[in-house]
Amino acid sequence: MPAPLVLLDLDGTLVDSAPGITACVAAAYRSVGLPAPDAATLRSFVGPGIWESLRRHGVPEELVPDVVAAYRERYAATGRHDATVFDGIPALLGDLRAAGIRLLVATAKPEAFAVPICGDLGLTPLLDGIFGTSLDESTSKAQVVARALASAPDHDPATTLMVGDREHDVHGAGEHGVGCIGVTWGYAAPGELAAAGALEVVGTADALRAALLARLGADAVV
Repeated sequence: MPAPLVLLDLDGTLVDSAPGITACVAAAYRSVGLPAPDAATLRSFVGPGIWESLRRHGVPEELVPDVVAAYRERYAATGRHDATVFDGIPALLGDLRAAGIRLLVATAKPEAFAVPICGDLGLTPLLDGIFGTSLDESTSKAQVVARALASAPDHDPATTLMVGDREHDVHGAGEHGVGCIGVTWGYAAPGELAAAGALEVVGTADALRAALLARLGADAVV
């Protein structure tokens, strides 16, 4: 029987990356002469891809490439370092692996950033793989999920789950028949995860551990 598989979002699920992302988005807007968005709008940029977010918030199409370039330059230099691991996550990942669960990051963040961030924050040794988008974000969350699943060709859909903090995590996993457990310590609006169809929504790392072990039938770990 193949080992259970959990796909994990990165921003807002494993890592609090909002300070670095929002500061870089605000600076990128100003670099092309646009006023920086308000705090709530900036927060909505955490999770989805930057191209998608800029278009959703009405940045003129002709300015989008310049805003993205400014964002990428600042994020690579400073923003990616302004991130911390959420409380309880390293212990959670260690417990899940001890229970025989395979762990793969599947993020809408470009893989070129996701891999070094996981390394810098000490998460890489606790993971079995890290999958993200291309720098131009031409790959969707669902396509990232597909790549992650393909890396574990023996996975059983009945013992495969996604964990994420935004609706696109739920939808991206759902396109491949994978259910998603939502977490409330990320960046979703109130009710967003339930409305998207999350299997359940949990508020602590301990609650997430219990939910995953129960749903995957894995051995309990104290």
